[in-house]
Amino acid sequence: EVQLVESGGGLVQVGGSLKLSCAASGFTFGEYAIHWFRQAPGKGREGVSCVSTSPGKTYYADSVKGRFTISRDNAKNTVYLQMNSLKPEDTAVYYCAASNRGCRDYEPFYDYWGQGTHVTVSS
Repeated sequence: EVQLVESGGGLVQVGGSLKLSCAASGFTFGEYAIHWFRQAPGKGREGVSCVSTSPGKTYYADSVKGRFTISRDNAKNTVYLQMNSLKPEDTAVYYCAASNRGCRDYEPFYDYWGQGTHVTVSS
């Protein structure tokens, strides 16, 4: 059974940090790019950051560049999103998704999705 399980969300104050994890199982993790998307209340889903297959090229939305860092540990089948200097506009449900078509900000390319983890940044 394919699974992507996000964890690490929560409530944090402006300027704080959180580290999200995306644990994968049921598919050949090293062959898939992993993308973090997010959906804020009342808004559409948007791409946040992506890490490709080895050697792990990374991509970031302009809104998070310099604040978020994505990384992957293929030995643990896990991708991380370190989020620093959080802002109220980062409040959203964060999803990870897997694609064997590389990092593309195009949701139909993603075969597997997690259930999401909530991040709330309070001011």
